[in-house]
Amino acid sequence: MDLSPLSRDASAASRTDPRTPWLVAGGLLLLCIMIATCWQTADRLTWFLETFPVMVVVPLLVATHRRYPLTTMLYALIFVHALVLIHGGLYTYAKAPLGFFMEHWLGTSRNPYDKVGHFFQGLVPALAAREILVRARYGLGPRMLAFLCVCIVMAVSACYELVEWGVAEASGQAADAFLGTQGDPWDTQSDMAFALIGGLCAMLFLRQLHDRQLAQLPGACPERVASEV
Repeated sequence: MDLSPLSRDASAASRTDPRTPWLVAGGLLLLCIMIATCWQTADRLTWFLETFPVMVVVPLLVATHRRYPLTTMLYALIFVHALVLIHGGLYTYAKAPLGFFMEHWLGTSRNPYDKVGHFFQGLVPALAAREILVRARYGLGPRMLAFLCVCIVMAVSACYELVEWGVAEASGQAADAFLGTQGDPWDTQSDMAFALIGGLCAMLFLRQLHDRQLAQLPGACPERVASEV
């Protein structure tokens, strides 16, 4: 099935997309932050492992911006998610300063910053999956659309946990900083639970705003988008 009926229209209009300067500025800011944190981190291997998704996704977004621009909300959430990953890579998740503040505020027994990362691992992929499915015009009803997006989130989360397992097997004790389990035997299950919560929050609380932004994409037809959700 052709996945680009909307993206073809958007491609022609992307040359005049008023968001382009902001997107360029955001990309350059992320690049500067990546360079600075790589220089300052005490554990470059952990930094690389934690920030690798940023190294993959940001160039992909740059390469596809003209022919497949995303909604402003999705771009913004990807930017925030990148900052979450970079912060964890700079300090490691178990030693993230923001996590220590949360530990004190929430009264938890461990640094919970890794759960923030996994929440965004559910929230952002859920909206990305929803955007792709709606624009592909599969004709899914709202409930089936939400169900499939949450399923995709859980698949992404499971794959990430398998990657962590592979790194742990390959690196032994050197992988502790990357895993960030902090001695929690249920860390894998709670990580996936927070990804699920993030995906559900995206479907329950951001759907209407997402629909409005889909209708405002360069070259989009509001009636066409509305008919798909």
